[in-house]
Amino acid sequence: MTAAASPSPSSGSPFWRFSLRFYRQPEVADACITLQEEASVDVNLLLFLLWHAAQKRALSAAEVTQLEQRIGGWRNMTVIPLRAMRRALKAPPPLLSGAAAELFRTKIKAVELEAERLQQEAMHDLAHPLLGCEASSLEEAARANVAAYAAMCGTAFPRPAIETLLAALARLELNSEE
Repeated sequence: MTAAASPSPSSGSPFWRFSLRFYRQPEVADACITLQEEASVDVNLLLFLLWHAAQKRALSAAEVTQLEQRIGGWRNMTVIPLRAMRRALKAPPPLLSGAAAELFRTKIKAVELEAERLQQEAMHDLAHPLLGCEASSLEEAARANVAAYAAMCGTAFPRPAIETLLAALARLELNSEE
């Protein structure tokens, strides 16, 4: 997800609303960017796995692989090129004024966020009925889902970033119980 101005948390699927609430927590965006940059994590897929964990659902590595196969084409065709363009426009060629280039960059950021939202809405539709099996706790499900994703990727994710996200997920659960 980008740090762009987000739509209202009351719109969209339960997964999208979860993602907006979760991403806005302190340190979550930075942890997600670290995972994206250092381990090539698809943040939307990671958020999907954490959303399932919040419902105490643990997915297998095979289920995560199937999800990746279903969503990879969209991400590679839309989200990644839009992100690359937005990032490149941080230092645009001198053809345009800085203000004009920044306005264009802001529009690209909004389109990137919409591409991510569409990906998440499609992922939500894939989750009915919920995937995975019941776990005994949110933490167990979250750790299992992250481990399944890391196994699918064949890499270890940066532990501090993962621990930041797991702590934020626990805080989100506590806040929703109050």
